[in-house]
Amino acid sequence: MDQLRFDGRVAVVTGAGGGLGKAYALLLGSRGAKVVVNDLGGARDGVGKSNFADAVVQEIKDKGGVAVADYNNVIEGEKIIKTAIDNFGRIDILINNAGILRDKSFTKMSDQDWDLIQAVHLKGAYKTTHAAWEYFRKQKFGRVIMTSSNAGLFGNFGQANYSAAKLGLVGFANTLALEGAKYNIKVNTIVPTAASRLTEDILPPDMFEAMKPELIAPVVAYMSHESFQESGAIIDSTLGYASKAHLVRSQGTPLKNKPSDPVTIESVQENWSKVVDMKGAEHLDKIADVTIDLVQKLQDFEERSKLDAENESYWSTYNYDSKDLTLYALGVGASVVNPSDLKFLYESHESFSALPTYFILAGMCMESPLVAKSMPPGKHADFTNILHGEQFIEFVGDFPGTEGEFTTRTYVADVLDKGSSAVSVVNSEIYQNKQLVARTQQHIFVLGQGGFGGPRNSKHSVDVQPAPKRAPDAVVEQQTAEDQAALYRLSGDLNPLHIDPNVATVSGHPRPILHGLASLGFSARHVLSKYGGNESSNVKSLKARFVKPVLPGQTLVTEMWLDGKRVNFQTKVKETGNIVIAGAYIDFKNIVSGGAPSAAAAPAPSGSALKSDALFAKIKEEVDKNKEMAKSVGGVFLYNITENGKTVKSWTLDLKTPVIYEGTPKSGKADTTMTVGDNDLVEIASGTLSPQVAYLKGKLKIAGNIMLAQKLGPLLKSPAKI
Repeated sequence: MDQLRFDGRVAVVTGAGGGLGKAYALLLGSRGAKVVVNDLGGARDGVGKSNFADAVVQEIKDKGGVAVADYNNVIEGEKIIKTAIDNFGRIDILINNAGILRDKSFTKMSDQDWDLIQAVHLKGAYKTTHAAWEYFRKQKFGRVIMTSSNAGLFGNFGQANYSAAKLGLVGFANTLALEGAKYNIKVNTIVPTAASRLTEDILPPDMFEAMKPELIAPVVAYMSHESFQESGAIIDSTLGYASKAHLVRSQGTPLKNKPSDPVTIESVQENWSKVVDMKGAEHLDKIADVTIDLVQKLQDFEERSKLDAENESYWSTYNYDSKDLTLYALGVGASVVNPSDLKFLYESHESFSALPTYFILAGMCMESPLVAKSMPPGKHADFTNILHGEQFIEFVGDFPGTEGEFTTRTYVADVLDKGSSAVSVVNSEIYQNKQLVARTQQHIFVLGQGGFGGPRNSKHSVDVQPAPKRAPDAVVEQQTAEDQAALYRLSGDLNPLHIDPNVATVSGHPRPILHGLASLGFSARHVLSKYGGNESSNVKSLKARFVKPVLPGQTLVTEMWLDGKRVNFQTKVKETGNIVIAGAYIDFKNIVSGGAPSAAAAPAPSGSALKSDALFAKIKEEVDKNKEMAKSVGGVFLYNITENGKTVKSWTLDLKTPVIYEGTPKSGKADTTMTVGDNDLVEIASGTLSPQVAYLKGKLKIAGNIMLAQKLGPLLKSPAKI
């Protein structure tokens, strides 16, 4: 790895006579920076002076570096910056490290104790940064490091003054990061814990020895380097370890049940547990983002309230990624033994996608209280008396991508009286980015709770369709594994009926049974392969009724009847002849008989610019400058850029010609195809995400000639890194 250098840069380090500041100054000086070593030379409480700065300067010079000493108080920060300008003619890096302590319990703290701390830490950082700022703006470059403390982030007994100043520096840095953005001024905060004059008689001797400032100096030096592009970051470091900290907000909640309700003290109390629930907490970068987020949530609340006025609804979120899709596919019998299944099992497959039945899981209603609430007076529903009787799913719009988050609205559309049992007809609407992507319907049989005089049928119900009275057009059979239920339950249905022998016995089964949705997953895979071209996005809708249980290890036989673009099917257990799924069908967009793969779906058009567009523009510029180098690579590369797991734009790097353009190759096919998320590509280009790590985590998928992709390295080490 190339050494990071600071040649030609001028750095000012305050409080650099010892401890952390000294370590920063020595390291920067050893890497070519000209260093202003500022130190008033006082004790921990700011009293007294010494020549600490001279000793550090001499050490830098002895090692071949360039440095000057500065003895000014940071409260007169403009004088420190003048020292840099007078001696070196510029200022590039400012590390605000100087500090003092005046620790006392709050009751004993004097105004002087408070004011001195604020003056040195907050005002000192303000004065030096303010004096350097105009130089940074004019040269369109600057790196500023503020020094905070865990006392500022978390508080510490006896340090009210110090904690206030240190957290104040975080807010100071956050604002300057915004104001400096267009001038390439990066402002970040270090939260160091190290041995120094401030802690020499506070820390135990062995800990004092272990917390060497030299272990933190490389972190601060990297944050000061021109290659460091992050701004507004809070980095905590000690003992050779570093982590990032930032503020997060809970998802929060409206403080009323309906938009027309007033907000009262009691309504605040009622909703307080949701206010402070940190599940799903998020980090927002700007005040504007906070305002937009709140306005959006209030609008969503009003829209949901309109829907809830029609039916009492249960709202939930559902997250998934490639690991979830792969685990599900294994749970419903997909296998590497079948090459056509690899697209459902391998996240780097060029056609990787979800099985259509996976998205039934997002609309499952078992966790909601709605079924129990829907029961007529005198009737009840709980996990001891409910069965999943029927299932429907319909895809609306684009087929979902391979990762994302859904918001699901679930409500009871009707309650039917089937004599001995009640049936709750439960609908779910599945949204992604506020767009409806799928609808599901479940018929939940509630045993022993019928006879209440309700309707037997419902206009809201999607009905099953009986199998034709003729021999099936196709039959596929597949044996389930003995561990099939144990594997499938990892996709979310953890009912012990499917793994605990005791629960199975009590329920009247010889051993744990397979989930009905697992059996349906097997059957749908068979139909998809036989008549759907094995393309999940070819599915419009699916309906099925669960009739009898399946024991893991039994063989499922799927019988199919083709009728236009609908395939009726039913599933039997080979060993018993019992029908276990009946009245089922899948409606396809197109029938592709024999399992022949259909053409890959074209990338969805992108109506807006992506972050990565600028990268490809820069690559085009660099390739135009270095055509011979580009031709030496001699390959055609296709980048598929994704958002929420779906391809939204493609770019072709034809380095044989060479030419760079948006879209797929105009002739022939790419030698190497790379599929990557827009944000991930930007991180790879900036160096914050290693391509190797991205590949191993499934964020970067490569198909075709992988070795050829490695030849891009020399070309892309230009400013157009990607």
